[in-house]
Amino acid sequence: MGAGFEKADTSSVSNEVATGSSLQTALFDAVCESLSAAFIVYDKTDHMVFASRQVLDFFPISSALLKPGTRLRDFLGTVYDTGIRTQSADRQAALSREDWLSQKIASHWRERYEAVERHGADRWISFRKRRLASGFGICVISDISEDKKREEQWRSDLERVQLTEDILDNLPFPLFVKDRNLNYVAVNVAFCEKFQTSVDEVLGRKSGDLFSPEVAQRFEESDRHVLETGEMSVSRQRQVARDGGERDIVTRKHRIGKPGRYFLVSTMQDLPRDGADLDEFELASTVTTSSKHSYRRAYVPMNSGGERREPAAMEAIVPENFSGRKILVVTADIVAEGAALRTLAKYGFEACSVHGECEEEQFLEIATSGGVSLDLLIIDNQLGMRCLELAEQYGIPALVMDGFQLANELTFQIARHFNRNNRGTIADGIDTDWEITTVEQVTSLDVLVAEDNDINQIVFSQILEGLGYRYLIAATGDEAVRLWTEHKPKIVLMDISLPGFNGFEAARLIRQMEQDASSRTPIIGVLTQAFERDRAECAKAGMDDVIMKPVSPDILETVFQKHLGSELTRARV
Repeated sequence: MGAGFEKADTSSVSNEVATGSSLQTALFDAVCESLSAAFIVYDKTDHMVFASRQVLDFFPISSALLKPGTRLRDFLGTVYDTGIRTQSADRQAALSREDWLSQKIASHWRERYEAVERHGADRWISFRKRRLASGFGICVISDISEDKKREEQWRSDLERVQLTEDILDNLPFPLFVKDRNLNYVAVNVAFCEKFQTSVDEVLGRKSGDLFSPEVAQRFEESDRHVLETGEMSVSRQRQVARDGGERDIVTRKHRIGKPGRYFLVSTMQDLPRDGADLDEFELASTVTTSSKHSYRRAYVPMNSGGERREPAAMEAIVPENFSGRKILVVTADIVAEGAALRTLAKYGFEACSVHGECEEEQFLEIATSGGVSLDLLIIDNQLGMRCLELAEQYGIPALVMDGFQLANELTFQIARHFNRNNRGTIADGIDTDWEITTVEQVTSLDVLVAEDNDINQIVFSQILEGLGYRYLIAATGDEAVRLWTEHKPKIVLMDISLPGFNGFEAARLIRQMEQDASSRTPIIGVLTQAFERDRAECAKAGMDDVIMKPVSPDILETVFQKHLGSELTRARV
């Protein structure tokens, strides 16, 4: 009877423990849901103690993997198999499954670790990991896509503000902006130069603080009329310069903004033709002439007669032809790097990238020894001063930019650089004769590279020489087919956009010639952008795989091991 009582009591305790455990799990899930985050807790043997059901919102995996006792390695392996990994880091995409798992597990063993990964086109996930002194680990997963979008919007707004400031400061005539209280809130460089003052001495002040009472009163009378009525003010007046010379100045004032938030924008320009008058005077509601002060003023309704006035004809600005310019991008930011290279390719630049000062130094050394002249270095400002010193050492112009400028303002910055320093000399500065020196007397060839871009040829040469492979480079599709026929390389790296036969046509010709052969050469397509149609076309042309530019030693070694195993390694020894 006692034994039975003891047994019943134990069963009751077990039920209470189970009920308490379920309640605790439900409570944790509720907390995670309220925080819009997922939690994973694991012990010092890397077995899961708790995983909230919100984990399933981030990874398309089976709920069975969230049960206590699941190995962290098994969980991460399943995540890897789903294909949802860091989309913004191209290098990680080249990692093998074991290397990726090792890297992730190592991050879970750091005392504190935080990372942000991009999953898909527009989803950003934050990972915050802590390893406690007891050995227990905690990983908090949250969706920060909205924060990223707000950050991008903030960056876009900041870019517009910066662009507006740059435009105003580079205008050749004075410009100023006043608020509804007639305080100066913005002035450009030309304004400060004209009145021999500085921005700090002007902003926040009124005309009475800068000019004589008579001039200030006349200015503010016009300012108030424009702010109250919305009519544009046009004033023509005679001014005497410091050197005694006289000239006619035209001042135009506009009201911009919304009710309660109006601003006054004013510009000052020399009259374009001596003695000529202004068209605005013909449309003015009133015209005031003062012989005493030698000025004329008109107020012109913004929509005179109900019709919008057509703006004066402007000279069309045609972008320079930058085709053939050679540019090296130095950045460790993978996202900015990809955006920069795509932009440069779009505008006809020959460009490639390196990821730090050591790679930059090696590249410049090889380029110099090969007689290659670079036109410009683009350097990420997050890298050390050594990168800029190398540019000066080799006598190459350099632009320093942040990651946002690399991704969004690159064309503008480069165009401004070349237009300022080399306008009209682009055709003279292009060296069309440089090429990569390759050994024609090759008895056994490891790698055949089909690449027409001169800078990319340097990159391939640098990597393959560093890895110890015997290689040749073909600049056209026709030459690639000929060199394949003569040397029978162990593998072919085929750029798809080649002169003559393109990469697809060259691959098809090689496959046709292999039909009666006992061996088959792996052909790897080299793509600039990951368009699915290009991948499909590569496979259709008989290519075995594709890799993305920019290439790296790790990417090439991975593809060599995948398609040749140890054969290529033995050939090098």
